[in-house]
Amino acid sequence: MTNWLPDIQQGHGPLYARIADQIEHAIGNGALPVGAKLPPQRNLAYDIGVTIGTIGRAYNIVRERGLVSGEVGRGTYVLDHPERRPPEQSDPLTTSLAGTRPLVAPVGKLRFDSTAAPDIGQGTVLSELLGEVSNEHHADIASYARNFPDHWFEAGCLWLGRGGFRPRPENIVPTLGAHAAVVAVIAAVTAPGDRIAFETLTYSQVSRSVGLIGRRTTMVESDAFGMIPDDFERVCAQQHPKLAFLMPSAQNPTVAVMPLARRQAIADIARKYGVWLVEDDLYGAMTGDQTPLLAELAPERTFLVGGLSKSVAAGVRGGWVACPPNFGQRIRIAHKMVSGGLPFILAELCARLVLSGSAAALRSQGIEEVRAREAIAREVFEGIEFASHPCIPFLWMKLPDPWLSGTFKQAALQEGVLVDDEDEFKAGRTDRVFHRIRIGFSSPPQRAEVRAGFQTLKRLLDSGRAGYDSFE
Repeated sequence: MTNWLPDIQQGHGPLYARIADQIEHAIGNGALPVGAKLPPQRNLAYDIGVTIGTIGRAYNIVRERGLVSGEVGRGTYVLDHPERRPPEQSDPLTTSLAGTRPLVAPVGKLRFDSTAAPDIGQGTVLSELLGEVSNEHHADIASYARNFPDHWFEAGCLWLGRGGFRPRPENIVPTLGAHAAVVAVIAAVTAPGDRIAFETLTYSQVSRSVGLIGRRTTMVESDAFGMIPDDFERVCAQQHPKLAFLMPSAQNPTVAVMPLARRQAIADIARKYGVWLVEDDLYGAMTGDQTPLLAELAPERTFLVGGLSKSVAAGVRGGWVACPPNFGQRIRIAHKMVSGGLPFILAELCARLVLSGSAAALRSQGIEEVRAREAIAREVFEGIEFASHPCIPFLWMKLPDPWLSGTFKQAALQEGVLVDDEDEFKAGRTDRVFHRIRIGFSSPPQRAEVRAGFQTLKRLLDSGRAGYDSFE
């Protein structure tokens, strides 16, 4: 067995990815020759002061790259003729942007790592509407979206409205989904080098995206009710972020709902320090929460974003952003620049879904399915701590001792279930450890599959780490 140790201060991206890259480099330069046995995971974790879950992920990466083989009870060895990994997986930038999910999900696994709208027969409605659009707009669907008809904006007003709040049509921008809307706003109102504030745990694909376009991430502490105002003000005073990204209702992944007093405090602080706010209401619109939106409390600086992927149909990449007054044209141009533009057939389909009432009906049906699945979770996971909401298709589960987030994710994978560890939702590097996983349960077609997956995870939780045999 080799005495080789990685230098965890070198490289870019998550720690486990840096360790994997160093193993590959050591194999390439001969420091780990063909046939060499890598250190046992527990030994290496102890020697360099990291968790065994981190080492397990690093070893899994180099195994997927074809560099090593591992057998239970025998160890992990450098292969004689390792397969070369695709070029797009070899550079540090790709690794740092990918998060903790595989770029291509393993086949044959139960997908508890997605929160797309459940399949409730949307295909029938979509095919009918697409047929109507095709029959009525032969020329338009074959070309660019050169004109934006009024009803596209009316649909956005209706879909983003909540309670007594309804944005004005001139402030609406139709987009290629919520993610594209958020990136377009950030690109339009900030500059390279500016800081963007995120909660420590968040929809981290946005934080990775802003890094790709040259913005810097700064993190704000949060609790069971969302972003903490005192820490937000500290960050604003010390680091001067230009924009903050928040999900006040049904936050992803914590399911937190921010109370009105805290929303007002966040709005006041943003106004005091001149910080733009992006309010992602993708899940919040599913909850029926009547707490006033940030867009109501600070309309002059809040961009409200919503879409159809989580509540209507994941394949319909449609969304809208409601802008502060006089920002609609600016965001529309920025969206075109970062996304390539909005196809007529998609924008028209989304508008018809909303204005016909089909989107609201599908959302209601989807929420009923989510309610049934969340009830199954409460039954199967009785006695285990987790946060959930009856209308939201994921759980934020506290792992019982001695489970670690990354280790449990690998154990679940070996049992055929894909879940998300906590690192997938960290906006940047942090010493905070939550010992939690997110379980998304909307993708499996049938409730029976959902129940079976929950029962598999419950058996793992009950067995402790003795039920997980890693390669050493």
